[in-house]
Amino acid sequence: MSFIKEILSKPLFKATSLNGISILLKICIGFITSKFIAVFVGPSGMALVGNLRNFLSSTEAISTLGFENGVVKYVAEKKDNSEGLQKIISTVFVTIALLSCFLGVVLFLFSYNFNCSVFGINYHYNFVFKALALALPWYVGNIFLTAIINGLGNYKKVIYINAIGSCIGLFITVFLIWKFQINGAFLAVILTPTVLFAVSFGMINSEIRILNHISWNSFDFSILKKLSSFSLMVLVSSVFGPMVFLAIRNTIIEDIGVEQAGFWEAITRISSYYMLFVTTILMIYFLPKLAASKDNLETKSIFFSYYKGIIPVFLLGLISIYFLKKFIINILFTAAFQPLSQLFLWQLIGDFLKALALILGINFYAKNLTKAFIVTELVSLMILYFSSLFFLAKYGIEGVVIAHAFTYAVYLLVLSIYFRKSLFVKTNEKA
Repeated sequence: MSFIKEILSKPLFKATSLNGISILLKICIGFITSKFIAVFVGPSGMALVGNLRNFLSSTEAISTLGFENGVVKYVAEKKDNSEGLQKIISTVFVTIALLSCFLGVVLFLFSYNFNCSVFGINYHYNFVFKALALALPWYVGNIFLTAIINGLGNYKKVIYINAIGSCIGLFITVFLIWKFQINGAFLAVILTPTVLFAVSFGMINSEIRILNHISWNSFDFSILKKLSSFSLMVLVSSVFGPMVFLAIRNTIIEDIGVEQAGFWEAITRISSYYMLFVTTILMIYFLPKLAASKDNLETKSIFFSYYKGIIPVFLLGLISIYFLKKFIINILFTAAFQPLSQLFLWQLIGDFLKALALILGINFYAKNLTKAFIVTELVSLMILYFSSLFFLAKYGIEGVVIAHAFTYAVYLLVLSIYFRKSLFVKTNEKA
């Protein structure tokens, strides 16, 4: 466990937007908002909010073209080159501004069609998509500005933006749900990142005068070509993933009811909270090490340091969560969510398998294995979708979490075979 002390002592761990304080704040606020949604809109409302979140994730990825990580990289490289920096900022700004405005018009004009696709024909929430249409440019602008601040190296400001965003989100969500119930919950999902644009705009202007760095004449198509390699993997997971979740949730609503879909959304929320700890440590510690590893033997050493150091602690946490499940339900939700307890076992098994697979999955990013990533990601999403339909028909709502466990068992097996040379390389083998 000595490498954990090394992580804690690193300036990157203390400065990055993914540090522990930011995560704990996000989780605590997530607990509070989940409680408010549970109390004021119940399981059915939670299911519909989950649908909107999935749709918004896909819309965000499309409207930013997955450029965020690329913006961070190239801004970091060109921050001391005024002309180069202006080209990057101008090119990305013009591209996503035009795209987000176009998508906003589409959302506004076809709000009824989007409502039917996301919520179903029995619900009439057209106003949600009209509100999103008006908010989208500001929503995307916040993501763009935060990426620039990150690229400029001011990690503390990124932390402040995330922390302020979480607090603003809490107040907006609590107030709107209290006043308008389910309609307020929808608006809170849309408005929080929109309001945060003002915060990120103020933050970046203390670094650079952002408006002075935007010029039509500085638009450069070659920059778009460079950014495209970053966006492809992000778009596949960020667009198709939420779409699959949305399709599964709508199938649950149609087949066994919206309340059952709400239970699945609730267990997914709980899962997302504790999985943050694994994904964060993977991104801030293991990803850079894998990217720098020079041979299979070194990669194997990194894999097994994760399996020996992180997985046992994570497994202990999962076991604790299982035995405390009724207490967790009472704290986070209401008595109406008690049927949720039957979903914990398979969800936790699936998340354990997912944690085992994630260290292999991020090696796709570390080694820039774009094609392999896309194939395995799309296949795993297909397995999740079709196995969910199969097990849902046999076991009801529990079948969806069984499908989750089944998918990650297959995913882990496939990745273990693909990276077998790194996983099972012998000590005397270097290549």
